[in-house]
Amino acid sequence: MSNMEPEFFNVPPDREIRSSRVFGCPRELLFRTWTDPDLLAAWWGPAGFTNTFYEFDPQPGGKWLFTMHGPDKGNYQNECVFLKVDPPSLIAWHRISKPIFRLVATFDATAEGKTELTFRMQFNTKEDCDKIRKFAPDKNEENFDKLEVLLSAIALSAPE
Repeated sequence: MSNMEPEFFNVPPDREIRSSRVFGCPRELLFRTWTDPDLLAAWWGPAGFTNTFYEFDPQPGGKWLFTMHGPDKGNYQNECVFLKVDPPSLIAWHRISKPIFRLVATFDATAEGKTELTFRMQFNTKEDCDKIRKFAPDKNEENFDKLEVLLSAIALSAPE
């Protein structure tokens, strides 16, 4: 365990938005959908959003710079710095563009061929969390739905 873990693992519940889902794939594959920029760009973001990645370096201290293009034609700049990448079990980054939060994603094998993804958005204050809590849980589910579609496409293209 690193010295950094308590900072982003031990926040009060009123400063965290937690979403989780069990996916029908091995955790190595699920983890790869978070660390392969082509795969990540294909599913990241709520329904209707697409992405343009400029920099993606998934290692501690590495940056992730991208624009999310919304269905409303809006463009949303994002900048994140990776805090920890522990294949195939954990990815954590700090979002330094607004809204500011840390994200901790854990990948836990639950049964043969299945993986539980837990997605934790952690905020500095309860007030910051409350602003995002109004819409983030539903948007996180849309994100997971897009990830399911990608995983289905990968499974369909895999040789028997």
